Amino acid sequence: MKTGRIDVTKINKSRLFKGKKGTYLDFVIIDTPNSEYGDAMIVESISKEERDAGNKGTILGNIKEFKKDETPKNDEVEDLAF
Repeated sequence: MKTGRIDVTKINKSRLFKGKKGTYLDFVIIDTPNSEYGDAMIVESISKEERDAGNKGTILGNIKEFKKDETPKNDEVEDLAF
């Protein structure tokens, strides 16, 4: 099982777009295998031009993977840094 949390206040509202069934945000999940914050981070997608200019997407949150027999404790989820 994987759990995650994002800080919605960090979302650049100009990156939100309307779709057929709602309002969406494109994001990227980047593996961070030896991080103290989790097993992956969730980053706002940016355009190729922005990447070419050296910009990086805002880190919105983290993902932590739990083994089948583990249950995430509330404090483990709370401790994921943004």
